[in-house]
Amino acid sequence: MREGITLRCEICKEENYIDKKNKKLHPERVEFNKYCSRCNAKTMHKEKK
Repeated sequence: MREGITLRCEICKEENYIDKKNKKLHPERVEFNKYCSRCNAKTMHKEKK
């Protein structure tokens, strides 16, 4: 049930993180406030399509 997802920075569009989630329990896209090394700041990261 768990599938791999990639998290992408909303500002610079760099794919920084790889994570897993249960798509059956959480079918919507996830959003996290994480550190982006290119932006050098905490930015919103959303699940890549």
